[in-house]
Amino acid sequence: MATDTDRAGSLTPAALRRRLADGDPVTILDVRDRTEIERWRIEAPSITYHHVPYVKFVAAGVTGGVADLLPADVQEPVVAVCPRGEASAEVADQLVAAGVAAENLAGGMEAWARLYDRIEIAADADATVYQYRRPASGCLGYAVVADGEMAVIDPLRAFADRYVDDAAELGATLTDAVDTHVHADHVSGVRALAARGATPVLPARAVERGVADGADFRTVRDGDELAVGDATLRAVALPGHTTGMTGIAVGDTLLTGDSLFLDGVARPDLEEDADPEAQVRDLYTTLTERLREFSDDTLIAPGHTDAGVEEGTAVARLGDLRDRLSVFGMDDEAFVEHVTHVGAEPANADRIVAINLGHESVDDDEAFELELGPNNCAAGG
Repeated sequence: MATDTDRAGSLTPAALRRRLADGDPVTILDVRDRTEIERWRIEAPSITYHHVPYVKFVAAGVTGGVADLLPADVQEPVVAVCPRGEASAEVADQLVAAGVAAENLAGGMEAWARLYDRIEIAADADATVYQYRRPASGCLGYAVVADGEMAVIDPLRAFADRYVDDAAELGATLTDAVDTHVHADHVSGVRALAARGATPVLPARAVERGVADGADFRTVRDGDELAVGDATLRAVALPGHTTGMTGIAVGDTLLTGDSLFLDGVARPDLEEDADPEAQVRDLYTTLTERLREFSDDTLIAPGHTDAGVEEGTAVARLGDLRDRLSVFGMDDEAFVEHVTHVGAEPANADRIVAINLGHESVDDDEAFELELGPNNCAAGG
């Protein structure tokens, strides 16, 4: 094994993501409790994963044998991971002292969850559309910039200041904050951006679910338009995931929210008091009738993708999705049977919905903790 008398190096989350995106082999040593790991962890094909609880390293530091806690043929360097980068820093130092090349993930899983990329996905004479991507959860959001104005679609509360800063960087004023529906997997940033001067926008059918402060929102229905500079954002009803699910069409791009994803469609069971089977049938109508007005060349920009570290944009042509996803070839009964088989709900879905409806308030730290983990908003493809 490597010998190094220095303290363990510190690896930023962005640097780790670049390694993983490049397919470089990475050994992750996760020292969190098993329950934390089962909830969520860093995922990538090139990861070799080892779990050894921090308490074992504490004991080994007293009795010796730190290196014995890992396989003899462990691939170095080892990247130690914990919730906030403190316990894992101690572990990484212990490993280095024992002759193992090790690094510490700076800021731990909390810092990993704060990674948020922005990349341009479309531009024409009227507007530029950017995609935001959170590798830790797969959550996607969007910014539309035109003539010195910017609208953010499906913003996350954890990144409210980031949107304001990005608007300034892009030479724009943040004018509008739009949610495509009442989210169950993350705490919405619409209210936080409204406090920073943006106009909050929700689909009318989402407000009708019982948004406590619904009167504070501008509401849109199918076909309504929102001006951002000289660009026009058109509301497109795409129900099925929720009764109020509404996409946003801008130029040749359709922001589909939680209706159509790149590898499947939305799950139908996250709206309280809504009949999941009726929701599935509504989703089938969305795919077979409501999307019929859009050509195969329409760029589909979804609200979620799998958690992961892939670089580039998470978009696809509608025609490619029609060819690739089996759901487009199903009749309604087969579709109902296929889509009603879903897995675990997003973590803390009920509380997150209550917060996004305005029925419950939490501070920023608790909001951040509630949404950690995969989004789990999709059914099969």
